[in-house]
Amino acid sequence: MQFKIQQIKGDASFRKFYRVKLNKNSKIVVFAEKEKYNNLIAYAAINEFLRNNTILAPRIFIHDYSRGIIVIQDFGDNTFYKILLKKKNKLSVYKKLVDLLIKIQKIKPKNKLKTILGKSHILDKYSTKCLHKESNLFFDWYLPLLFNKKKVSRIKLEIKRILSKLYKRLNFSNSCFVHRDYHALNLMKVGNKIGVIDSQDALIGNPAYDLVSLIDDVRIKTSNKLKNQIYHYYLRKNLKINNYNSDKFLEDFNVLSIQRSLKIIGIFSRLFKRDKKNQYLKLIPYTWQLLQMRLNSEIFSELKQILNNYIPKKIRKKNLYL
Repeated sequence: MQFKIQQIKGDASFRKFYRVKLNKNSKIVVFAEKEKYNNLIAYAAINEFLRNNTILAPRIFIHDYSRGIIVIQDFGDNTFYKILLKKKNKLSVYKKLVDLLIKIQKIKPKNKLKTILGKSHILDKYSTKCLHKESNLFFDWYLPLLFNKKKVSRIKLEIKRILSKLYKRLNFSNSCFVHRDYHALNLMKVGNKIGVIDSQDALIGNPAYDLVSLIDDVRIKTSNKLKNQIYHYYLRKNLKINNYNSDKFLEDFNVLSIQRSLKIIGIFSRLFKRDKKNQYLKLIPYTWQLLQMRLNSEIFSELKQILNNYIPKKIRKKNLYL
């Protein structure tokens, strides 16, 4: 009998992952000291919901919530992030990921999901309050790295006023399952299928959100041409969006891309300041680049001006803290 246990690289959460091999069988042990409900109960409930709708997500084998442990299916290490880094024709890969996204978005979302404890996990809807809560991370963690409290408060007040108007412009109702981190690092090649991981933060929301996560992925630098090709492939394949109003969908896409970039800059700053995970800082300049690219529409002129005034491009390009 051959037995082997190995800690594997984790993500930005409070979870730890261990690969346990017994002979030729392999499973992943997930241990969460903090935020156990979100990292274990919600994760298990959402995975089961996806599996019940023919989406490949890790099966839960064993759970011990009191100790913060679940044992799940091992999808291996072959992420689509690794595949895309090596692939010259990236569009062919992205088309497969878009096809899966559209399949997920066709699932009728349920408000209540059954959990491993027999209770219900509520799949909340995205709201303006939720969008603000996420973009507030930019003000609460990134700006204090640059300015004193008084200046941070002033900038926050000005930008939040503009963001409120932008969030109210969103055209599409919260009508589909939103993974919230649908990018190449959370999509796994499992045989001939695509496995979806890290789904514990899922909500019911705007269909543009997960497309933003995939196209404006801060970990993979892609050309504007490729971004546009992926976007238009999604539109061609998703007749429901096409038949509604593609111009309105593009506006939603840009608003949510800017919101997500602000959130990510805040999260990476928090990982640096609070959790001592310095490696995420190197991704901030490219996140700024993505945000700048989406500010070109006339509806963002006021936001663009304020950001340029307070945080000029020379600061955005630098990794100030490493």
